[in-house]
Amino acid sequence: MSHKVSVIFVCLGNICRSPTAHAVFRRLVDEAGLSDVVLIDSAGTAAYHIGKQPDGRSMQVAESRGIPMADLRARKVDLGDIIQFDYILAMDRSNYMDLMHLALPEHREKIRMFLDFAPEFDETEVPDPYYGGPAGFDHVFDLVTAASKGLLDDIRSNHL
Repeated sequence: MSHKVSVIFVCLGNICRSPTAHAVFRRLVDEAGLSDVVLIDSAGTAAYHIGKQPDGRSMQVAESRGIPMADLRARKVDLGDIIQFDYILAMDRSNYMDLMHLALPEHREKIRMFLDFAPEFDETEVPDPYYGGPAGFDHVFDLVTAASKGLLDDIRSNHL
């Protein structure tokens, strides 16, 4: 294989949903023995939290399920990311539209809704848990875990 398959998860602030997806997917890739062929990153469409750790509530839920994510730091997505990454995965419709506006026409087909990889859920968007209660963070974790498994299957089928 000539290059790594690259995946970037994108939400608004890069402190709840996308770092959770980053950490969960990183664990799955690691367990599958594919860390040397799959590159994983996450970013936000807004610059609210650049350089900050993920939201403490997101970290708590992830760590309670054995997934460390304290090493991740928020950053803003840019055109270079759109050009570089093979899978650009938006958490919701708003982030999807922001990414489509940022992208050049030849890269737009790489931008997808992350929950397209979790057909077992009725939801099409990963809801932002930031202003809600603890249950929202658990639900986000469950959604991104299901979609991460579907994504890994897709990468195995199409790239490995």
